[in-house]
Amino acid sequence: MRAVQVTEYVKGPEDLTVTTLPDPDPSPSTYLVAIHAAATNFFDLLQIRGKYQIQPPLPWISGAEFAGVVLSAPSSIANPKFKKGDRVFGSSQGGYATHVCAREESLMPVPPGWGFPEAAGLMVTAPTSYAALVHCAGVQEGHYVLIHAAAGGVGLAAVQVAKAFGATVIATAGSKRKWEVARDFGADYTVDYNRDGWPEEVRKLTPKGRGVDIVFDPVGMINASLKCTTWGGKMLIIGFTSGNIEKVAMNRVLLKNVSLIGMTWGSYSKEAPEMIGKVWKALFRLMKEGKFKGTLYTDKTFHGLETVGEALGMLGRRETWGKVVVSVPPGIGSKL
Repeated sequence: MRAVQVTEYVKGPEDLTVTTLPDPDPSPSTYLVAIHAAATNFFDLLQIRGKYQIQPPLPWISGAEFAGVVLSAPSSIANPKFKKGDRVFGSSQGGYATHVCAREESLMPVPPGWGFPEAAGLMVTAPTSYAALVHCAGVQEGHYVLIHAAAGGVGLAAVQVAKAFGATVIATAGSKRKWEVARDFGADYTVDYNRDGWPEEVRKLTPKGRGVDIVFDPVGMINASLKCTTWGGKMLIIGFTSGNIEKVAMNRVLLKNVSLIGMTWGSYSKEAPEMIGKVWKALFRLMKEGKFKGTLYTDKTFHGLETVGEALGMLGRRETWGKVVVSVPPGIGSKL
């Protein structure tokens, strides 16, 4: 197979190279999948530099999200969920390759009518947004929801989930193109979070200037967002793509009776496995109803594993929106 293998930590994505390796040998408990599309993530940028909290022992294959076709099912499972030839998307270390091994719980069926590029970016962003907004914050009709970095992959997923539940969405982003994208996916208002005074601008968009009910923050903007959150509001801490881990003024949290809620979807498999099926069932229903669509970045296409470095570089420089996905031509042994 061909893969982006990391043999030593690199300074940046431009240093990544593609190499030829033996095809992976699936264990009795894993599927072998031929990858047709691989999605990029911010944590990939950290991991290739040795800066992420999960670092496989060297050497390892980069990438974690993908979509493709099942080549073989686990021999140890009597009634596997997927069979040879099934179209799946999933998450497993080694997504920037022509083949990957994955456990059954890490795979989902590609939704009817969806292509591999659209499905490749679903596994992390969609359930993160749904679980945070619905199960953690209880989003409902009448709520005003502030979504930061709303044109990103997880942001656009959050916009769609909030709108599906009848909320009014105020989306922040840093460029005209990203404001357009956020509105295309359903945002009611857009705000430039690079502009001084943006919290007051957000507050003025809410009824009687009361502030938003829910803040969805994958960036690290809780302190500033406290200025435009209503009494008793809920603030969802999704991540820190700004690179800053905030120190929050807890006296303001106290005075406003605000709830700070951390959300990492990856921990659900261990801490709340009963929720995983429920969340995906709800998401697939929204897709069927036409209330949730893929967030594939379409301003530029990336074809072949050789473009992974370029795709990650653009992602890291905030030059993209949605999910940046690399299409992967079939490797030797990928055809059924």
